[in-house]
Amino acid sequence: MSYKFSTAMKCRDLHPPHDLPDWPPFFSTMAYLNENYLKLKAGYLFPEIARRVKVFTEANPDAAKRMIRCGIGDVTEALPDAVRAAMHKAVDEMGDRSSFRGYGPEQGYDFLRNAVAENDFKARGINIDADEIFISDGSKCDTGNILDIFGSGNKTAITDPVYPVYVDTNVMAGNTGEADESGAYEGLHYLKCTPENGFVPEIPTVPVDLAYLCYPNNPTGAVATRAQLEAWVKYALANGTTLLYDAAYEAFIQDPSIPRSIYEIEGARDCAIEFRSFSKNGGFTGVRCAIVIIPKGLMGKKKDGTKLAIHPLWSRRHSTKFNGVSYIVQRGAEAVYSPDGKAQVAALIEHYMGNAKLLVEACTKAGLKVFGGVNAPYVWVGCPNGLTSWQMFDKMLNEANVVITPGSGFGSAGEGYFRISAFNSRANVEEVCRRIAAL
Repeated sequence: MSYKFSTAMKCRDLHPPHDLPDWPPFFSTMAYLNENYLKLKAGYLFPEIARRVKVFTEANPDAAKRMIRCGIGDVTEALPDAVRAAMHKAVDEMGDRSSFRGYGPEQGYDFLRNAVAENDFKARGINIDADEIFISDGSKCDTGNILDIFGSGNKTAITDPVYPVYVDTNVMAGNTGEADESGAYEGLHYLKCTPENGFVPEIPTVPVDLAYLCYPNNPTGAVATRAQLEAWVKYALANGTTLLYDAAYEAFIQDPSIPRSIYEIEGARDCAIEFRSFSKNGGFTGVRCAIVIIPKGLMGKKKDGTKLAIHPLWSRRHSTKFNGVSYIVQRGAEAVYSPDGKAQVAALIEHYMGNAKLLVEACTKAGLKVFGGVNAPYVWVGCPNGLTSWQMFDKMLNEANVVITPGSGFGSAGEGYFRISAFNSRANVEEVCRRIAAL
């Protein structure tokens, strides 16, 4: 049978599925999938926690009523008054034709970029210009999206334990092979973080092209000293490494000797991209606003060795795939830097770090090995009596009705630990401390 298709034939002239069986085989093709997704573990850590909690609460409705969640790092306290007032004002502006805003600049409004540059950097003696700052909808997105502008074949260093997004987005992008039994992916260079090295990994003994660093650290709560960051920058400059520095928790640093930005280190402008967020300091987890800093002089290279600036590539990617954070949200973020906003954010930080202090004390009194909770809102705890991370998760859920995060979900080096989040009300944290003591 032959097939002739006239130019007048329209899709509406075809009547699937009745007509389809007699069509040539080429009409039955399907779209190819990105098979890198098939390499991923069965479920992202936090949805798996949610699934287990759901099963428990359905089976134990009475226990569910007294459950306290200290697992996912989500804030609990209300947005600062200054932020809400700024957003209300912006909503009113959007209700007036003369002050209405449509599409904004993809890179961010100048009023917010200038506020970030002045308060987070120049006020601290750091040379970062406003046009080196990009406003986005979250650091989680940014640390994954940054891979769009880096080619395949890069050797990438990942700390272990690690925030899972760094690993999973590399898998999705095709930068890894399969995972082994421990969950480690072929093609990634793992840097073990242990109590012996203070959960700050040793400098790699081989060159790498990209290296993810997160300080204050999620999940361990560790911080990197100035000397340690200087060593990383020295290594990066010597080996042509780009550091991907996640500073989402910098506002929680209590020790003034600890750097709050990688750009406090001389030479970092030539080797580092920094990610920051309003989620934890300003309570924006449900509002969404974050920052990427890419110095204009930061370079990458083509396969032939030619060097090119990274800044315009990210700017192009940002403009093509992103329409910008809403005007209302950016006005709220700007208010974080107002006098009232600064005072209210400081109060939030004090609240959460007060929670962390109580959790550290409770776990220590219970005889557990405790790390973090001093310059970060996370407490990293060793499991007792040889329990695995998920066994400890089940024990806390079933016996104390408290949700924590199993350390093994952050990598093989996290096995034998669990994370407690200090993001909660004071009353809930005090109750968690009592339940830990009872265990």
